[in-house]
Amino acid sequence: MDELFDSTFGSYDEELCMVIFMKVKGLLIIICLLLGLRTFAVDLKTEGLDSVYVQTIVERAQKITDQLSLEDATKALDVRNIIANRYFLLNGIHENYKKALEEAKTLSGETKQQALQHAADRRDAELYKHHFEFEADLQNYLSPTQIEMVKDGMTYGVVPNTYQAHLEMIPTLTEEEKSQILSWLKEAREFAIDADTSKDKHGWFGKYKGRINNWLSSRGYDLQKEREGWQKRIEEKEKAE
Repeated sequence: MDELFDSTFGSYDEELCMVIFMKVKGLLIIICLLLGLRTFAVDLKTEGLDSVYVQTIVERAQKITDQLSLEDATKALDVRNIIANRYFLLNGIHENYKKALEEAKTLSGETKQQALQHAADRRDAELYKHHFEFEADLQNYLSPTQIEMVKDGMTYGVVPNTYQAHLEMIPTLTEEEKSQILSWLKEAREFAIDADTSKDKHGWFGKYKGRINNWLSSRGYDLQKEREGWQKRIEEKEKAE
């Protein structure tokens, strides 16, 4: 850079040239920073996919994106495409698993069992390999709160709804207990978001709800009485209204 200065401005007034050079240098730095921060458009990865399926997924992703109320139309489009591409990726992983299962069914004995296990292991490895990419991509456009909204949108809002239900059912929950319940529900969501079907997604939440109930029971809560008390409060509120 100094050699460039000497060769370009050496014949002019040194102080004036230095001022000009520093301004040019600063402008170049700003341009480089802007180029480095540039976010490229996210394209839909639809190659080889059925057009009707693509349209269904794009509409589903759009509904989730609309809940974010993003003012920047370009950003909103990129977020929608990230969500849609996530559905496409997961569908591909699960479809490959189903094909592997069909192939395994043509075998018998120990060979069949090994093929079934291999198919499940390969599916799980692919899901784990790509799991963290989704949130990392969204972080380029969304805040942590908005990312939570996307995850809830892809899992039917089970986390906030179930958490709120526990707060209403057991008003005496401590802050520690509230935190643990929310933590387990979010952990369940991480598995559910990668699951294949609605049934599978709810299955993960069901598993963790059982864990929460067992934990609460071990801490002395009578869940049957808590539910009865909750129902009574709901009925009393409805009568009052």
